[in-house]
Amino acid sequence: MSIDRYPDIAGHRGVDTSIAAAEDVAPAAGPLQRIVLAAIAAAGPLGRSTNEIADQLELDRGSIQPRTSELRLKRLIADSGLRRRNANGKRAIVWVLPQHAPSSASVDPA
Repeated sequence: MSIDRYPDIAGHRGVDTSIAAAEDVAPAAGPLQRIVLAAIAAAGPLGRSTNEIADQLELDRGSIQPRTSELRLKRLIADSGLRRRNANGKRAIVWVLPQHAPSSASVDPA
């Protein structure tokens, strides 16, 4: 598997364990992207953090976070500018659809 197709497929860091993990998740990455996107869309302008999405979908945060990165790079979601505390008290990005994001967030893929 090549990293040059990321974010359309699961990425890796070129290390054997990372490559193996990307290959393991590859069949589920597309469907998970769609499920995560639907969860964010359903939240409307209030958005959802990665932890909130994981809780809602009853999935591990580790399965969700890479999908939000991929969706952001594809410009299907954007940083709302809002932050909410996650379970460990740290501030987390609240993801929204681009139409709900501040104009600078919807055009900045970084």
